[in-house]
Amino acid sequence: MTLDPKNWEEFRQVAHAMLESSLDKMENARQGRVWTPVPKGLEASFKTDTPNESLSLQQIKEELDQIMKYGPGNTHPRFFGWVNGAGSPSNILAEIAAAAMNVNAGGRNHIAPIIEQQVIKWSASIMGMPDNTTGLITSGTSMATIIALKVARDKALELHDHSTLVGYTSDQTHNCIAKAFDLLGLPKTSLQKIPCDNNYEIHIKTLKETIEKDIADGRHPFAIIGNAGTVNTGSIDNLNKLADIAYNNGIWYHIDGAFGSAAILSKTAQHRLKGLSKADSIAFDFHKWWQVNYEAGCVLIKDSILHKKSFANRPEYLKYCQDGLSGGDFWTMDYGPELSRSFRALKVWVHLKSHGISEIANVVERNINQAQYLKNRVKSEAVLELLAPVALNICCFRYKFKSNIDEKNSLIVLKIQESGIAAPSTTTIGGNTAIRINITNHRTINSDLDLLINSVLEVGKSLV
Repeated sequence: MTLDPKNWEEFRQVAHAMLESSLDKMENARQGRVWTPVPKGLEASFKTDTPNESLSLQQIKEELDQIMKYGPGNTHPRFFGWVNGAGSPSNILAEIAAAAMNVNAGGRNHIAPIIEQQVIKWSASIMGMPDNTTGLITSGTSMATIIALKVARDKALELHDHSTLVGYTSDQTHNCIAKAFDLLGLPKTSLQKIPCDNNYEIHIKTLKETIEKDIADGRHPFAIIGNAGTVNTGSIDNLNKLADIAYNNGIWYHIDGAFGSAAILSKTAQHRLKGLSKADSIAFDFHKWWQVNYEAGCVLIKDSILHKKSFANRPEYLKYCQDGLSGGDFWTMDYGPELSRSFRALKVWVHLKSHGISEIANVVERNINQAQYLKNRVKSEAVLELLAPVALNICCFRYKFKSNIDEKNSLIVLKIQESGIAAPSTTTIGGNTAIRINITNHRTINSDLDLLINSVLEVGKSLV
């Protein structure tokens, strides 16, 4: 007995129907509510004993149809809360092929490592890094960061004691950096968070002074982490100046470009991202501003020898052979912690070939322009005020209440989310609660932003 369908014709019919449901979901992404909370009754229905007997294919499809109604809403053009990409239908084709192949992309001599190498070469070229750059398609920037900083740490450990290592980043940096330090066994005190200037960019003078003091105290700087788009405001550190500081002090230079590095494609912002080419390593997400479906991050590392040295450790059962299935010149397990890996690179490859860089660049450029449009809408309303510069695609503002201003702005966001009209989020800017609007969606148009502002004004007025 196998786990193949007992009736392939029936399976094909249900599979085709499921594909139609999936395509309907994406084709109609603009329709209906942005976010719909899971009904209590439906949530309770999932709390069952471990299934012992199988359901019919039709029952499975009906349950999947229900499940598709209750995601976070990031495919909708008015999902503004967090930096989530909207995905694209072309990725469905890649995911079907990858599921049917069911390969382990960790190594061996087959097509997956070849596709992944090509995607890495394309990525390095886009970021301005050399042709021999190595890298991986990861689950996301969090894993990409761990891989990059492990290489940086291992290089430093050749000369210095673990307990003396110290790294630097701004106080606006994503918490995946602190998590990476923790997972790499580096104490909390080894990560120096440098304050920012009025543009929420790392304060260069303070960074230099901190490095000088640490060296004088017998500590060993091993990594500087620059931001190509901070998660709070979208600010971009001075990547070129950070590169100079790192080079002059012999420090590894890593750039967190989770979403903002995609702006290298933008004519408007490209000049601020030129410093990407000077990084020793870059971490970014294809599943954000590039619009690849979850999950697909990327790490790029300039020194291929150090990269492989940090991870390659073949046991006898994975011994390399020049020929046969154990061959192949690129095993991803030699460049990262995972042996078991899905064929993530395939959907990136299909996405880039389906749309081309020019189409993706147009999306990035349009979203940047839309953030400026939103900024001007905020400035045109007397009861609203900007709380941070709009550097890329994120706009932070608030409603100017006379009392309980933080509490009421949080309530505005909650009411708009629950209404289904849009999905903004909150953050804290300069100690103030901000309504945070991120525009990372190829489906968003200016009328969506008008509807958002009108909703903020309406809810805010009701709370005055």
